[in-house]
Amino acid sequence: MISLFGSKKPDHPMADIKEARKLLEELPANDAFKCADELTHWLESVMAEAGFKPEYRLQLLQLLDETAQPQLRKLARDYLVSPRLAKFQEIRLWTAIYEYWRQVALAYAGCVELYATGAKGADALKGSMPLLLARALHALAAQVKWMYVRYGPMDASVWGVIARVYALAENGKFAQSVVTLYPGIPGPSTPEQEFLKVAMLSASSPDSLLPLEMELCERLIAHLCAAFTLWLDLQPDIAYWIDLAAGQAPLRLARPPQHAPTLRFFAAGKALEDLEALIDAVRTTGKVPAQVNLGGSYPAETVLDVLNHLALYWSPKPPERKHQRHRVKSRLDVVHGYDGVLAVLGGVTDHDSPGAETWIVENVSAGGFGAGIPEIKGDWLKIGSLLGLQPEGGDNWVLGVVRRLQREIPQKGLVGIQTLARSARLAHLSVSGGAGGDTGILIGDAGESPGEVRLLLRAGAFDPGQNLEYRKGDATCLLMPQGVVESDQEYEVVKFREMVREVADDE
Repeated sequence: MISLFGSKKPDHPMADIKEARKLLEELPANDAFKCADELTHWLESVMAEAGFKPEYRLQLLQLLDETAQPQLRKLARDYLVSPRLAKFQEIRLWTAIYEYWRQVALAYAGCVELYATGAKGADALKGSMPLLLARALHALAAQVKWMYVRYGPMDASVWGVIARVYALAENGKFAQSVVTLYPGIPGPSTPEQEFLKVAMLSASSPDSLLPLEMELCERLIAHLCAAFTLWLDLQPDIAYWIDLAAGQAPLRLARPPQHAPTLRFFAAGKALEDLEALIDAVRTTGKVPAQVNLGGSYPAETVLDVLNHLALYWSPKPPERKHQRHRVKSRLDVVHGYDGVLAVLGGVTDHDSPGAETWIVENVSAGGFGAGIPEIKGDWLKIGSLLGLQPEGGDNWVLGVVRRLQREIPQKGLVGIQTLARSARLAHLSVSGGAGGDTGILIGDAGESPGEVRLLLRAGAFDPGQNLEYRKGDATCLLMPQGVVESDQEYEVVKFREMVREVADDE
């Protein structure tokens, strides 16, 4: 019906704000997955309705987004903390979370674009622009984070949107306007801080972290972001830069880029000192200070690992490769997991070994490999995965650990592999003075001090209070534990002091 003022009310279930609130109250609040899914569809519907005025569209968008936040936090907890999700559950959860953030990022960026292009009625958004810009950048950052959580594939176009939204924040003099990002979430923010959060996340080598470590990384960045620095010109001790006109992720400052007004240089700044103080506090007390909101309670060792990782990449001189890499192209037979390695070292051929694959070596160095995976099979591949590797034409198995992972498409990717040992052999272990035990993998004395060896053991098999023994020819070797060097869900690498006891002739 045409009103007396000649305007037609949009034919949409949320055309009235009271009706919109009523619809949201009817959402299944006890079913986070279904709730997030329905809110994602409402976002699409609201943004597709051409009849909404910009100010009302933003009002609905904010209402939908604020309703979604508790449900998203629950879904993220379920995804990151659940010990072993089935593949279909993992994909279902990830898709619900990622798709919500993708849609809400598009929605906020769309409202920003209306204001920037001077669309009819968009001048009414001016008072809301600081919050609108901050939320747009926050949603885009969440979208980037959840792409990292599955190690890609990365949608490079997102960085173009991030750059454009932040450039509009600067041009409109909104970049440093202080806002409360969401009701009930303590601490102020600004569009500039939200931009720096995603820039620093990208600069922190997230593709070498486990998903839970990425979550902690994001939380720690949020805790420390007020001290990050952003410059228009290159400054001393600046490690990273981004070009707002290029639409690509931040780059490490290997050499100064050609000057352009769209360049922005950023670094941790004083946050690096705050980070080091936090490392000292956690190391000294064994606890994370109460004022650091990590969204949950986590072991101090896990948090400390992430803090040390950030300290490494936030340094004015980020880590460089220890060994020069050389480009090669060759095939690599791969088995994975403790049982897979145990099988091939025991004489099972790689073709008979369960889960055997063939990868393509892209580059090699003294410290490891870079390899392409033509087809990712199964859901076992993650940071920390144990690998048995046999280069084409070789007859020995090299042990390695996945340190970096990137998916080019869902079933194709690239991995960075650190060499754990260039030779390995099985050792039948027994408890010193006791009965026979398990089979371990002796990964030798390469790089160890004289009299020290490393053993690769099944996770949970190591008892720090027990000495072990194994036979080496006619001698018995006593192994006295010195500590765990590395551990994962499937395996532990343990360092031992070795003493060789010769067997007497009359025995």
